[in-house]
Amino acid sequence: MRMRADAESGVLDHDFDDTQAQWTVPARVVPNGTGCDVVMTFFQPPMFSQAVFQRHVALVDDEFAQLKTLMET
Repeated sequence: MRMRADAESGVLDHDFDDTQAQWTVPARVVPNGTGCDVVMTFFQPPMFSQAVFQRHVALVDDEFAQLKTLMET
Protein backbone atom coordinates (compact mmCIF):
# COMPACT_ATOMS: atom_id res chain seq x y z
CA MET A 1 0.00 0.00 0.00
CA ARG A 2 1.11 3.51 -0.80
CA MET A 3 -0.48 6.62 0.67
CA ARG A 4 -0.63 9.90 -1.19
CA ALA A 5 -1.23 12.69 1.28
CA ASP A 6 -1.57 16.44 1.10
CA ALA A 7 -2.36 18.00 4.48
CA GLU A 8 -3.30 21.37 3.00
CA SER A 9 -6.06 19.97 0.78
CA GLY A 10 -7.03 17.05 3.02
CA VAL A 11 -6.17 14.36 0.46
CA LEU A 12 -5.25 10.96 1.91
CA ASP A 13 -5.53 8.51 -0.99
CA HIS A 14 -4.56 4.86 -0.57
CA ASP A 15 -3.10 2.89 -3.51
CA PHE A 16 -3.19 -0.88 -3.11
CA ASP A 17 -1.22 -3.36 -5.14
CA ASP A 18 -1.54 -7.05 -4.36
CA THR A 19 -1.50 -10.32 -6.26
CA GLN A 20 -5.21 -10.04 -7.16
CA ALA A 21 -5.57 -6.43 -8.18
CA GLN A 22 -4.51 -2.83 -8.07
CA TRP A 23 -6.95 -0.22 -6.82
CA THR A 24 -7.19 3.19 -5.20
CA VAL A 25 -9.31 4.20 -2.23
CA PRO A 26 -9.72 7.99 -2.29
CA ALA A 27 -10.01 9.57 1.14
CA ARG A 28 -10.53 13.12 2.31
CA VAL A 29 -10.14 14.76 5.70
CA VAL A 30 -12.65 17.60 6.00
CA PRO A 31 -12.58 20.22 8.78
CA ASN A 32 -15.67 20.17 10.99
CA GLY A 33 -15.72 22.69 13.82
CA THR A 34 -12.90 21.84 16.23
CA GLY A 35 -12.46 18.36 14.68
CA CYS A 36 -12.71 16.75 11.31
CA ASP A 37 -14.57 14.11 9.31
CA VAL A 38 -12.84 11.42 7.27
CA VAL A 39 -14.54 10.29 4.07
CA MET A 40 -13.42 7.22 2.09
CA THR A 41 -14.91 5.98 -1.16
CA PHE A 42 -14.71 2.30 -2.05
CA PHE A 43 -15.04 1.05 -5.61
CA GLN A 44 -15.16 -2.71 -6.03
CA PRO A 45 -12.31 -3.83 -8.31
CA PRO A 46 -13.77 -5.93 -11.15
CA MET A 47 -11.66 -8.96 -10.22
CA PHE A 48 -12.93 -9.00 -6.62
CA SER A 49 -15.87 -11.23 -5.82
CA GLN A 50 -18.54 -9.70 -3.62
CA ALA A 51 -17.25 -11.79 -0.69
CA VAL A 52 -13.64 -10.61 -1.11
CA PHE A 53 -14.75 -6.99 -1.45
CA GLN A 54 -16.93 -7.24 1.67
CA ARG A 55 -13.97 -8.64 3.66
CA HIS A 56 -11.87 -5.62 2.66
CA VAL A 57 -14.67 -3.24 3.64
CA ALA A 58 -15.05 -5.02 7.00
CA LEU A 59 -11.33 -4.60 7.70
CA VAL A 60 -11.57 -0.86 7.11
CA ASP A 61 -14.69 -0.66 9.29
CA ASP A 62 -12.67 -2.24 12.11
CA GLU A 63 -9.81 0.20 11.56
CA PHE A 64 -12.19 3.17 11.69
CA ALA A 65 -13.72 1.89 14.93
CA GLN A 66 -10.24 1.63 16.45
CA LEU A 67 -9.33 5.11 15.21
CA LYS A 68 -12.55 6.54 16.68
CA THR A 69 -11.75 4.93 20.05
CA LEU A 70 -8.22 6.34 20.03
CA MET A 71 -9.35 9.82 19.05
CA GLU A 72 -12.06 9.98 21.73
CA THR A 73 -9.85 8.94 24.64
